Amino acid sequence: GPTRKMPLTASAMDFFQLFVPDNVLKNMVVQTNMYAKKYQERFGSDDAWIDVTLSEMKAFLGYMISTSIHHCESVLSIWSSGFYSNKSIALIMTQSRFEKILKYFHIVAFRSSQTTHGLYKIQPFLDSLQNGFDSAFRPSQAQVLHEPLIDEDPVFIATCTERELRKRKKRKFSLWVRQCSSTGFICQIYVHLKEGSGADGLDALKNKPQLHSMVAKSLCQNASGKNYIIFTGPSITSLNLFEEFEKQEIYCCGLLSTRKSDCTGLPPSMLNNPETPQSRGQYRIRMKGNMSLICWYNKGHFRFLTNAYSPVQQGVIIKRKSGEIPCPLAVEAFAAHLSYICKYDDKYSKYFISHKPNKTWQQVFWFAISIAINNAYILYKMSEAYHVTRYSRAQFGERLVKELLGLEDTSPSH
Repeated sequence: GPTRKMPLTASAMDFFQLFVPDNVLKNMVVQTNMYAKKYQERFGSDDAWIDVTLSEMKAFLGYMISTSIHHCESVLSIWSSGFYSNKSIALIMTQSRFEKILKYFHIVAFRSSQTTHGLYKIQPFLDSLQNGFDSAFRPSQAQVLHEPLIDEDPVFIATCTERELRKRKKRKFSLWVRQCSSTGFICQIYVHLKEGSGADGLDALKNKPQLHSMVAKSLCQNASGKNYIIFTGPSITSLNLFEEFEKQEIYCCGLLSTRKSDCTGLPPSMLNNPETPQSRGQYRIRMKGNMSLICWYNKGHFRFLTNAYSPVQQGVIIKRKSGEIPCPLAVEAFAAHLSYICKYDDKYSKYFISHKPNKTWQQVFWFAISIAINNAYILYKMSEAYHVTRYSRAQFGERLVKELLGLEDTSPSH
């Protein structure tokens, strides 16, 4: 849970600033002004540009965050006369001023000579965000490594044609997280660029198991020695990785797939389906030290690799139609923790910022801001302030937008 007690009067802004404090916003102001100056020295002066201020930077963020609540195709819809126009917040800043800030917006204005990392323009922000996550929240023992649901707005996907879908640029990065599976709080973010050479570029992408193993190690670099139980999907699950984690006192439970997983070192007899028909709930186990390989049958064969649960401990999977199906405890635990993450995705993925910039670092930035707001709401729900105001996720987002824009209205919207 939270590491600090927030006051009863804590606002949405107070929770958001646990992760994005004023000093980070002030740095954005400095870097944006520096980039504007550098840009104009190179391409000619821009008479319409005036240095951005801290209050304007907060308003700029507020406008962008408002797209996560109202899901407009473009943030500029706020100033339009159409369905997504929002007169109450459009008066704070003119559209032309907003577009100027958007044009010059930067977190790192200059590339240093030592920089080779493709995310150098956003890395300081990601590091600051990570420090905020680490200091504000203590996760539960059970955690999940996965790619969160951050794809296009489902309404757009459902209504657009295949041609329109193909025209939209594919993301040049993948975003992985380590997530507390009892609260949904995202403890760590890892961004993998799909382009570029080196250990984390295209060569690694061709070798999927090696790439996913590298992602898992990066996400768990702060987890050693804490006896965490990490749940993983088929792309990450492998004997070598789990044994390496065990040496760091990180224990694992993962779903195994003969097609997607690295099955090196696992007995072939367990990877092949038996010829004799099996009844639901039957399972076979092979062990090596603390590691168990479980092959469990339920309308198909499911394989699990774990060193976190004893294979002899019994559990049950409850199905609405067929009732209770017996299984090892590891299978029950895996299903429970993964179903929670699915619920998190259903509840929170629709609150990602809709703005879709072309630049990769900006895409990563808005995804990271969206995750920070979701984390802020989770902390708010676990605080005493929630029992006073009881905002929904949408109301919390609206409150945050109003506070960033400096609007004084403090009543919850319905």
